[in-house]
Amino acid sequence: MNSDSPHLSLPPLSLYVHIPWCVRKCPYCDFNSHEVSAGTGEHVAIRHSVDSEQTDSQLPEADYVDQLERDLRSQLGWIQGRKLGSIFFGGGTPSLFSPLAIERVLNLAESLVGFAPDIEITLEANPGTFEQAKFAGYRRAGVNRLSIGVQSFDPLQLQNLGRIHTGPEAETAATQARAAGFDNINIDLMHGLPGQGEVDALRDLERAVELGAEHISWYQLTIEPNTAFYSAPPVTPGSEQIAAIQRAGRAYLAAQGYGRYEVSAYARHDLASRHNLNYWSFADYIGIGAGAHGKFTLPESGRIIRTQRTRTPRDYLALGCHVGEGGVQFPSPKTTDVAEAERPLEFLMNTLRLASGVPAGSFPAYTGLPLSVLEGQWPRLQAMELVEPLGPSIATTEFGYDYVDEILQRFLPED
Repeated sequence: MNSDSPHLSLPPLSLYVHIPWCVRKCPYCDFNSHEVSAGTGEHVAIRHSVDSEQTDSQLPEADYVDQLERDLRSQLGWIQGRKLGSIFFGGGTPSLFSPLAIERVLNLAESLVGFAPDIEITLEANPGTFEQAKFAGYRRAGVNRLSIGVQSFDPLQLQNLGRIHTGPEAETAATQARAAGFDNINIDLMHGLPGQGEVDALRDLERAVELGAEHISWYQLTIEPNTAFYSAPPVTPGSEQIAAIQRAGRAYLAAQGYGRYEVSAYARHDLASRHNLNYWSFADYIGIGAGAHGKFTLPESGRIIRTQRTRTPRDYLALGCHVGEGGVQFPSPKTTDVAEAERPLEFLMNTLRLASGVPAGSFPAYTGLPLSVLEGQWPRLQAMELVEPLGPSIATTEFGYDYVDEILQRFLPED
């Protein structure tokens, strides 16, 4: 790093916990998730110590939590005295795990790292009745934000998306989550679904609003590689229809008091997801679990590193099973450095997703580079009315918010 460059500062820290199993792999899903039928039976060599009172499935729950503890311990050297501002249990379907398992993970995180006083703890849950009975247990365990993967309330669309719950079950899940004590609930919805028009898309949003969701994640169905939809893509609305759906949905949510703070995230009552904000502010996060990613800033060496764990549950559960001279050795995750040339693009790919942008001072603090690195392209983008003047914030204009990809093209590293 150039000696004249700003020094890196330690950003806030979050924790992501990946639970890789689900009941059925959805045809649109490109996340690291594995069907229970494919994920069990692989772990014969792993001690299985889950009794029927702890779990409703045959998943190696206790063994997996043991690995999560070892995983977290292996990364403690990168924490550098920070406390966790948020925790997110994602998947897969984290609600396949029992409240006791989730509580154990939270107790480990608090004892090994520590919690900020107002920590946000989110758990993703599917709306089926199998998970609903656990909601009160998750709340007692310390989870204070529930994210319910509804996707649609329409029975035909649920069938199209390969979901295993019904619209009424989704509604019941939201009301039971409220009854269990959750006062911060997110509902995930998709638009741009096969045959969907504005009225259909708005009907889903209206139902989420009627259920009182504090936060709505509303994102477009995209066809990703390595999914069933990629092999046999459904017929989805054209670009003009998608644009019309988005305009109508955004107007409706705004009228209902939901502020759009990120590309596909809307919140009431200043309840934007703190975990999401941490990601999009180019801050740091620990990733534990099969396939989990993380990011750490190391000011003393001037490095920014990304971490990654092996993807399959079988391989993850086998980590550290080899005994050496010093006993069982649990490896650190694979690391890659974010090179200086890549940092402007990496920073903007995250921060420009936020409607309000970020303070200009966070660029030198979190990249170790002077703000002048952006000044070559910024005047041209400003002339095109895509970005606001550089400082006191780094942000797009309202018009430019729909053209983030075009803005990012200007900051691709040169070969």
